[in-house]
Amino acid sequence: MTDTPRKPARRDLLRAAAALAATGVAARLAAPAVHAQEPVVLRYLGTAVNQSAEIAAKARQDIGVTIEYIPVTTDDVIRRAVTQPNTFDLLDMEYFSAKRVAPSGNLQGIEARRIRLFDKITPVFTRGEIGGRAIGDQGTAPKKVQFLTGRNAREFANGPTEWMSLIPTTYNADTLGIRPDLIRRPIESWAELLNPQFKGKASILNIPSIGIMDAAMVVEATGGYRYPDKGNMTRAEIDRTMAVLTEAKRAGQFRAFWSDFNESVNLMASGETVIQSMWSPAVTKVRSQGVQCIYQPLKEGYRAWASGFGMPRTLEGRKLDAAYEFINWFLSGWAGAYLNRQGYYSAVLDTAKENMAPYEWAFWMEGKPAEQDIKAPDGSLLEKAGTVRDGGSYEQRMGAVACWNAVMDENTYLIRKWNEFIAA
Repeated sequence: MTDTPRKPARRDLLRAAAALAATGVAARLAAPAVHAQEPVVLRYLGTAVNQSAEIAAKARQDIGVTIEYIPVTTDDVIRRAVTQPNTFDLLDMEYFSAKRVAPSGNLQGIEARRIRLFDKITPVFTRGEIGGRAIGDQGTAPKKVQFLTGRNAREFANGPTEWMSLIPTTYNADTLGIRPDLIRRPIESWAELLNPQFKGKASILNIPSIGIMDAAMVVEATGGYRYPDKGNMTRAEIDRTMAVLTEAKRAGQFRAFWSDFNESVNLMASGETVIQSMWSPAVTKVRSQGVQCIYQPLKEGYRAWASGFGMPRTLEGRKLDAAYEFINWFLSGWAGAYLNRQGYYSAVLDTAKENMAPYEWAFWMEGKPAEQDIKAPDGSLLEKAGTVRDGGSYEQRMGAVACWNAVMDENTYLIRKWNEFIAA
């Protein structure tokens, strides 16, 4: 799998940036790697889901940068980024959060010319494409918030510039998890989440901005309504969607509303639910317990999400250089392979491939049957030989994205209506 050639405008930009090196910038960028100087500690703010002791240890070994994790919730990532930018050095947040953080002025633009593998970053982020074909962009598609108008800008650019808001870390295409051994028939549509057949056996994610988009996928699947943008509903559309959910809740459709990874795993592993909103690693966790569970491809497509590294405006000097060094290392392959082996996708596919065995790449990225047992990064068994990844290849999964996680303009109203729904 290869990315399509980058548009001439991008190459022109990078050539122009390279020309700047002649003015002396090159000398600074060509300085010895961080590990050749005194050790640098980077305070890494993000959710625990994206924080890995193994990645931190490998970074310290390879480039001499010490990562000090600060694990907080998604909401706290946004809150700290907006109000306390001097309390961290590197920000790992979801792309939809950029719409809430950038207007504060607390993100500094990341220089594309300092990202060594910039031209290898998948066009999912830079152009919203896979294999030269546009994918769904409802919600906060990364391409909408990928570039800033300037280093200290509070606005996003309509197209590529030399300043990036975030450097992608992980992303995936989300769908419903099911228990095929208990359902015993094909599941092909999001509409099944509210099928009365599964009364008391369904569950939905209790995060308003994500849960309502799963609900919107259901509403569209039933033919009830087609949203101009599921990721940015009007108040009337929020009311319409919440009415559908509330009616289903009062009819006893939902067993639970989960907000914790382990809770979703336990619901499915125990059989308390047979169909629910789910995350890919949670499905894998259920299967690791010897319980049948499928991350079910659906004809209406996937709801996608993405996270990325951002830099606070307060970052400067050697810590700024260290942050660039860490990001460049992160894209160089080892971390990408590590993430791919967890079922996520990496930003630079070529380097990740170089750090994976051919049979691993064939399973995770090409949708081929596993030639050998598939192991997690810690060596534990994930899938037995002969298994095919749910949803198939990278292009099949990401190419079928219908919408992206988002923060709506009417987010405050949504949260109020969602809380009313949970309390109903």
